[in-house]
Amino acid sequence: MSHDTKTKLVYMANQIATFFKSQPASEAVEGVANHINKFWEPRMRRQLFEILQNEENGLDALVRQAAPLIRKPEPEANQAR
Repeated sequence: MSHDTKTKLVYMANQIATFFKSQPASEAVEGVANHINKFWEPRMRRQLFEILQNEENGLDALVRQAAPLIRKPEPEANQAR
């Protein structure tokens, strides 16, 4: 994944978190996860999980809290071999 792709995904995820911060904490976490599950294609979610593996990833705490609720896509066919 290129640095630009990573930067864009972190930026987008953090924008989603900012939108949901005005809601109660439990609803905000669920809102972030639901939005990413609904609108991000599997490739984007796969890349998000790659970003999450690094502790210093730049992701908002709300995104990190929502991560367990985000559907992890299946590995790409060419990566499974």
